[in-house]
Amino acid sequence: MRAVRGSLTDRLASAARRSGAGRRALALRDELRRRKAPVHWTNLFGVVALACVIVLFVTGFVLMFFYAPSSTQVTYRGSYLPLQGATMSKALESTVNVSFDVRGGLLLRQAHHWAALLLPAAIMLQLLVMFFTGAFRRPRRFSWVLLFGILIIALLGGWSGYALPDDMLSGTGLRIVEGIVLAIPVVGTWLSTLLFGGQFPGDIIEHLYPVHVALVPVLLIVLLALRARTSYLNKPAQFAGEGRTERVIVGLPLWPNHAARSAGTLAVVTAALVMLSAVVTIDPVWLYGPSSPGNASAGSQPDWYTGFLDGALRLVPPGWEFVWLGHTWSLAILVPLFVVGAFLVGVLGYPFFEEWVTGDSSEHHLLVRPRYAATRTAIGVASIVFFGALWGAASADLVATHFRLAVESVVAFYQVAVVVGPPVAFFIARRVCLGLQKRDQGILLHGYETGRIVRMPGGEYVEGHRRVDDHARRRLRTPAVQQPYLARPDERGRLHASDRARAAISRFFFEDQAVPEEEDVTGSSPSAIPPRTDVPR
Repeated sequence: MRAVRGSLTDRLASAARRSGAGRRALALRDELRRRKAPVHWTNLFGVVALACVIVLFVTGFVLMFFYAPSSTQVTYRGSYLPLQGATMSKALESTVNVSFDVRGGLLLRQAHHWAALLLPAAIMLQLLVMFFTGAFRRPRRFSWVLLFGILIIALLGGWSGYALPDDMLSGTGLRIVEGIVLAIPVVGTWLSTLLFGGQFPGDIIEHLYPVHVALVPVLLIVLLALRARTSYLNKPAQFAGEGRTERVIVGLPLWPNHAARSAGTLAVVTAALVMLSAVVTIDPVWLYGPSSPGNASAGSQPDWYTGFLDGALRLVPPGWEFVWLGHTWSLAILVPLFVVGAFLVGVLGYPFFEEWVTGDSSEHHLLVRPRYAATRTAIGVASIVFFGALWGAASADLVATHFRLAVESVVAFYQVAVVVGPPVAFFIARRVCLGLQKRDQGILLHGYETGRIVRMPGGEYVEGHRRVDDHARRRLRTPAVQQPYLARPDERGRLHASDRARAAISRFFFEDQAVPEEEDVTGSSPSAIPPRTDVPR
């Protein structure tokens, strides 16, 4: 009898087992099937960022064939009649031609721009999730650094792409950049010449184009690959729950379940970007017109992700400058640069700072609810308020015109908010976290309030409490209280100033912790009445 041949899948699997590459692929597949990935809504931000990167790469690759990165002046003869006969650069001419003369060109441009706007938001949300849940602790400190690096590269890519159309809006932004660079003492003129290739606008388009299409994509790919590798080598972090420990991960198999969920989310985000690009116009360069070094676009605003930089410049009082060593030191530029730079360095180095303060160098695979790290959460909220004040100040003129306020009053409000807002937000957030901790402890000790009031034989009225189930008990249980760092003398009996400072910061970091009390085994207070079971709900 003729032998029955197997299916195509069986034959391919058999061929794969006979080759070395096939065996390695099958081993990788089996490994992915064994690995578990926790299921939580915060994991979606990484998929959103990946979808934005894919859209950026695909649309950017296609747009490369139609864009001309040249500052050479030409006369526009395209199909957009209002600009007929206008003098503009080849960069703007090619951008307008893509928008009106290339089939689907406007959709590609707008999808590229919308993805560039969404990417920093997705990365910032990932950073916030990692920060508030403590996911940046060992062994994921390097993952935090890589994610911060991806954010900086995304901002660099967005800024360089913002300037490439060479319209009036991007020209205004470049003029601001030139002023900032020239205000840097000693090396400002040299840096401006290096960036612009001479007097403004120089060859800025030719200089930024390689950064946007070569440097930024390569760095993004390298950082994304390194982050994917570190995420694969380290166990995924998860919230406390049933069966979840520092060693045991509860979730879906990485392949094919989790991969299918991620692929579905990626498809949904991509479709949403395409739909948004099809119905909402963004960056209409044909309305702004060609860039002119002597003009500025009224009411121009930067893209949202660079608004905090513009806002920092607007909040500095006028006249902050002095002459020293033959150079003019403009504090109106240097102070915002220093403050923003210090803020970014603080974000980058916070995982190392917290480890130094707490002395906790152990590995953590269980995430912490924000309320149980009151000081860390308060620091995060204060940072958000600081960033928000800078970001809001970038639109101080629009706030003044829309609400019919004096622009000086709006700027003064943001000046006060950027100084007073963070300490107030820190205090409020910390007290809220401590209050939530005490509330959780009360629920663990006495259970949930049922609203059923019962009169006791002695005439006392008490409210019955419902026992907390095991799942909620694991979620509400307060982590072990960590002791502050204690400064001890060295072998010579000397107590260094750095140790005293570390001990003082550590005491401030851990003060007012909610100490977990012994839980009631019945889940109710001694005077509580157990809920009735003979009455239907």
